[in-house]
Amino acid sequence: MTELQTRRLRVGPGEAAGVTETMIHEVVHAFYAQVRTDPELGPIFNQIIGQGWDSHLAKMCDFWSSVLLMTGRFKGTPMAAHARISDLQPFHFVRWLQLFRQTVADQCPPQAASLFIAKSEMIAQSLELGVAVHRNEFPRKSTLGCGETP
Repeated sequence: MTELQTRRLRVGPGEAAGVTETMIHEVVHAFYAQVRTDPELGPIFNQIIGQGWDSHLAKMCDFWSSVLLMTGRFKGTPMAAHARISDLQPFHFVRWLQLFRQTVADQCPPQAASLFIAKSEMIAQSLELGVAVHRNEFPRKSTLGCGETP
């Protein structure tokens, strides 16, 4: 079976919501432009990513393409990457979601924005809990307030 045939068998949820590779690119780039200058998130991201922003943005486009369009392009271990960031705290996930919700609301039609938000909330909650478990901090519940509107 060719890659194209395999791709046709795997229809991601983003296709029904009108998500395209161009939209993903625009969301990722707009979002991380905000992150880089955000007083809470910018210092952490800029320290970890340094001069590798082009590479990080490409990786995040691959990530969201895999999540929403099921392209399978992303190759990485997000949990391990986040667990290594000692300065990462629960309030950072809250801020990340605030900026992400705002970005997709600005960049996407409502159906696509809703899908991006739903997936981002699940991802952020998973990462937040995974980091806590890695640190033996076992929180009783997530601090994210998933489902809140921007």
